[in-house]
Amino acid sequence: MDGKLKRLEQERTSNHQQVLCIGELLIDFYCRDIGVNLAQGMNFMKQAGGAPANVASAVSRLGGKSAFAGKVGDDPFGDFLIQTLQDVSVNTELIARDSSARTTMAFVSLQTDGERDFLFNRGADGNFTASDLPMEKLREAAIVHFGSATAMLGGAYLDAYFDLMEKARKEKRFISFDPNYRSSLWAERTEKFNQLARKGIARADFVKVSEEELRLISGCADINKGVQELHRLGAKVIAVTLGKQGTFLSCKNQTAVIPSIRIVAIDSTGAGDAFVGAILYQLAQIDRLNDAKLSFSKWEAIVRFANLVGAIVCTKVGAIAALPSLEEVMHMQES
Repeated sequence: MDGKLKRLEQERTSNHQQVLCIGELLIDFYCRDIGVNLAQGMNFMKQAGGAPANVASAVSRLGGKSAFAGKVGDDPFGDFLIQTLQDVSVNTELIARDSSARTTMAFVSLQTDGERDFLFNRGADGNFTASDLPMEKLREAAIVHFGSATAMLGGAYLDAYFDLMEKARKEKRFISFDPNYRSSLWAERTEKFNQLARKGIARADFVKVSEEELRLISGCADINKGVQELHRLGAKVIAVTLGKQGTFLSCKNQTAVIPSIRIVAIDSTGAGDAFVGAILYQLAQIDRLNDAKLSFSKWEAIVRFANLVGAIVCTKVGAIAALPSLEEVMHMQES
């Protein structure tokens, strides 16, 4: 055991490269009254939300270096969100404050039919611009992750999102992309979502999608055909999360399904973001990542580890609060 702990310590103190996550940081208000809509709900619990913020937190919780770039209001909710990320050692110096808009909020309740009643109140995150992220800070990151559910909705943020993605590509940063489709946000605008998601996929080295997103974006019901369509767009490595069935991995003209870990799931919130964070945590340990010749078997090992991290999150409640440390992951591997 002493030898294993020593290796963990060496892992923490090794020269991890920085993972920069760009996207939304917001307040999720979850209705604690089960089986009612938002009009009927009376008790709400405040939690930090935003998929890219969850990814940054997952990287840091595992012992890696991460930073988050986005915008919150100059208000108490903005204070809460920044403090939440700082508590898990995410670099927050690139979070801009907006005195003209309140922090973005989302209200969610679970109704008796299993459907979610959702109300999105967009605020400061939509005002993020490319000028809010200095180029020298973009260059400091080896990996740049774009995984926002709200960035592609429109406004200044949409322009900034793809502007920064293009700049990251020109700087030869490793680009990770998760389209993060939310039916409650896009409703009948799926065609526009597909157009923008395909634009992001075309610029990405690594793409993570759910099975639903793959069908939506590729137009293919068959996983293999859908994945080949994403490769045709430009994605180099693709991971399709399949829930209990595991993860479909495709790269280097090879495919495999990496089995999931058997667990008793309590709450799957944030599991996908934890999966992505675990992928990027491992990639950040590889020098000259864009030039590295990673074998398919190496990618299989990377996804296997990420599956384990995602599974651990499902055994707890919450997103950031459920993220495991490296010790927890190692312990799970041994059991």
